Amino acid sequence: MATDEPPERQLRVMPWWLVLVGLLIAAALGWLVLDLLLTEADRATQPDTRATLRIDAIRTGLTVVAGTGGGLALLLAARRQWITERAQRHQESVAARDQSHRDRVQAHAESVAEAGQRHQDRQSSAAEHDAAERRLTELYTRAVELLGNDSAAVRLGGLHALERLGQDNPGQRTTIAAVLCAYLRMPAPDDEPRETEVRRTAQRVLTRHLSADDAAHWPEVALNLVGARLVDFDAAGCTLVDANFTGAVFTGATTFAGATARGRLLLGAATFGDVVFEGLTADGEVMLDGVRGVGQASFDGAAFTGGLSCRRAGFAGPTSFHRATFGQPTSFDATRFEDTVTFREAVFDGALSMEHTEFGRSATFHSARFSNMALFRWTVFGAEALFDRARFADAANFGRARFHSMASFRDTQFSRRPQVEQARAMVDAGHRWPAGTVTERLDDEWLLLVDS
Repeated sequence: MATDEPPERQLRVMPWWLVLVGLLIAAALGWLVLDLLLTEADRATQPDTRATLRIDAIRTGLTVVAGTGGGLALLLAARRQWITERAQRHQESVAARDQSHRDRVQAHAESVAEAGQRHQDRQSSAAEHDAAERRLTELYTRAVELLGNDSAAVRLGGLHALERLGQDNPGQRTTIAAVLCAYLRMPAPDDEPRETEVRRTAQRVLTRHLSADDAAHWPEVALNLVGARLVDFDAAGCTLVDANFTGAVFTGATTFAGATARGRLLLGAATFGDVVFEGLTADGEVMLDGVRGVGQASFDGAAFTGGLSCRRAGFAGPTSFHRATFGQPTSFDATRFEDTVTFREAVFDGALSMEHTEFGRSATFHSARFSNMALFRWTVFGAEALFDRARFADAANFGRARFHSMASFRDTQFSRRPQVEQARAMVDAGHRWPAGTVTERLDDEWLLLVDS
């Protein structure tokens, strides 16, 4: 930004009489000097001397006149030079102000043009955004309309259209996942092959984008499949965020093998055929309260870091928790295992409660590790109860438990004597009780275990 220059004094024109006065002063000064010198020359007594002095006096007077005139001429020349320089500075100042003005005008014009271009760009961008939003809305509406068509083939097309829309528009993925979940929650006709295929496709569309290692991953998509009917549901390797399957009906083979559950995984009151949770990793609580499993169930190698609640559940087929890890308090209270169940080499870092739990066939806890309190009060072991080589680092309570077949605690390690008060066991079943266990015979069939 140019700085303001100090104002110049106004240039005044020299009047002509001032020059005349200067000349008159020079003449008067010369005349005065001449008169003085001539007066002095006239005082000489010799004529020759007087004549010489008069000539010198005249020469001196003329010299004074010429010198004074020369001085005046120098002053006039100096003034002319000063006026010329001032005029030059004035011209340069005017030129600079003109250039500054032109620069300001140019900058203003460029600013106005730039502002106009930005406004035009914003309008263009807004128009493009509105057009894109309208197109997106039209595509979404059309896809949802296809999903509600009576034809199974058209519904399949709607599913693929929604998937493509979500893949191209990340901001719509949560909405599209919610639409697919809502479709799966809707009642489905029983044993209708075409509708079953549509539902399988909807399941695959959801799970295909839940793998965190896949380039097509849709992050932070939560599944709400409460009460849904799911056929051969395959969530192997998926990342499930606050997934809710409460009351869902899983038919066929269901797998959550290698899945990662972030937040809570709710499966309460769900019904399963064959189900696999092998290698599942859950950082939040896994809820299996009231689950009904009619086939095999495998939880081998699963890590329930946030705890497991499996109260009042029922498993009709063989169930396995081999090498499973339980990081927080775990409960199987009032759960019934009708077939064999194994917790072989399982690790319970949190407290375990199996009160009122029923094992219809053999229950194996071989080499299991209990780092916290373990409660087996009122537990019913319908067949072998095998705790061989298990380790209890805290209290173990088997009070009022029922052992209908052999109970084996061979090489089992207890940090403190287990509580067995009022527990009962069948007579002559080949039991291997912990050291120091006291038994009393009640009748021909039952033994009573007493804390010593």
